[in-house]
Amino acid sequence: MELTPMQYKSYVWPHNPRTYTIQYVRKVAVHKVPVGRYAMQDLGLGRRVMKGEGEFYGAGAYEEFKKLASVFYHSGPGTLIHPVWQSAKAYFVDLTLAQEPRQDYVRYTFTFWEDNDRYREQLEPVRPEAADRQREGKCQRQRCITRWSRGGPCGALRGPGA
Repeated sequence: MELTPMQYKSYVWPHNPRTYTIQYVRKVAVHKVPVGRYAMQDLGLGRRVMKGEGEFYGAGAYEEFKKLASVFYHSGPGTLIHPVWQSAKAYFVDLTLAQEPRQDYVRYTFTFWEDNDRYREQLEPVRPEAADRQREGKCQRQRCITRWSRGGPCGALRGPGA
């Protein structure tokens, strides 16, 4: 079975990497219970991490790595397409070159982090009047006098002779 080449943004691999792994992450918090053992809390799924290792060889090996590196330098997420596993919107977070003393041969590793853009879609821009109210609230808080006997304005401790 001939697999189609892997792709990220505008880059198409000339041949697929030697290895490709997907790490699924779930965050779980552990809380100590007084006079007891512990309780666990499932905080939900985290990002998927896609890693791989490959090599370029032949007359154009160095130029091919330079093409891949130039895609790394472009910021923002892109679509990562694997011939077998599902596509993912991902950030290219690591590219490592491992040069060996061989002519026309470059070994490399890469890491992608899956992007979760659901939060970006739900965020709304701050309206100017809301920002003004927030700024006014900060000014009022700065002028407040605390009711603590030792305190000064905004909870600051009084200096000597105050």
